[in-house]
Amino acid sequence: MNITVLEEKIREVKDFPKEGISFKDITPILADPVLSSFVIKSFNDKLKGKKIDAIVGVESRGFLFGMMLANELNIPFIPVRKAGKLPSDVISEEYDLEYGKAVVEIHTDSIQKGWNIAIHDDLLATGGTANAAANLVKRLGGNISAFLFVVELSFLNGRKNIKSESNEIISLIKY
Repeated sequence: MNITVLEEKIREVKDFPKEGISFKDITPILADPVLSSFVIKSFNDKLKGKKIDAIVGVESRGFLFGMMLANELNIPFIPVRKAGKLPSDVISEEYDLEYGKAVVEIHTDSIQKGWNIAIHDDLLATGGTANAAANLVKRLGGNISAFLFVVELSFLNGRKNIKSESNEIISLIKY
């Protein structure tokens, strides 16, 4: 199996979530257990030799492969959620999306100081969401060891916006 097979499964949805956006939909990959396992194996292979203490997954599609990867690595999975969705004490971070503004939160007791964190989301666009997650991790004393994305929209230059947080930016598919 190779990355081309993954790329062929990604569905493009025009004008979602608003006009002018061409959404890259990973749900066809999720429907295929073999491809989903291939995604986890690909991330795991690229993280070989790196000390990762936890995976931070960004709501909501970052939860899907993030949780599977954390289980594969036998390390904690930590959710970063939209404002108001976590039940205990949180810190918040506001950021710009390619089509608006948003706020994400993380539990204040989820990361131990000095932990090496890999942040996962399904897609890297402008880097706003990944950068917000990185800011939350750093505020709790964690280190950003890597960013992991299934898809990267290179033309939006998101890599440039998160490179200062970690040089380890892993994208399986680039458009």
